[in-house]
Amino acid sequence: MDAHFQRTTHYSIRLARRDELRKIQVIEKAAAQLFRTTSYADLADDDGMSLADLEQWLTDGKIWVAVDQADEPVGFVVAHAIDGTVYLHELDIDPQHGRQGLGARLIDAVAIWAQERGYPALTLSTFADVAWNAPYYARLGFRVLEVDELGPGLRTVRDEEAASGLAIEKRVCMLRPVG
Repeated sequence: MDAHFQRTTHYSIRLARRDELRKIQVIEKAAAQLFRTTSYADLADDDGMSLADLEQWLTDGKIWVAVDQADEPVGFVVAHAIDGTVYLHELDIDPQHGRQGLGARLIDAVAIWAQERGYPALTLSTFADVAWNAPYYARLGFRVLEVDELGPGLRTVRDEEAASGLAIEKRVCMLRPVG
């Protein structure tokens, strides 16, 4: 058994509980600090998802958490349906628990859930030029979608990202089949 496998066995994945939403906000803010070393340093000061937004995602989508041995969240993924796929709205791992394979495990949990419900793929929008964004997702089996492959939901995501000030020319939408 290699050391990486041993480390990841100390964590588990489950659906989030309402009483964990504030902890999810803390994880998102901690993960955003990684952007300080990129050309998107201003994202480190972003407010992140509001408690109301998280309540809405808990109701209208799903939130999975990666938890440590004490059952405390250390990472999360927010997902919901867009264009007949399951869209990964947000994926964050507390940097103190990074590089443990938790992002991949969270994505795999969403993929299993999606496949059980008949969704053919996972989709997301991310930065093309940040190592833990598009290159990371490509290693996990995602491929970049061409603009003409985007459904109306992903086009809306891109419009909202542009309106919020994100460098849309630096962002890509990606897809990974769940089967």
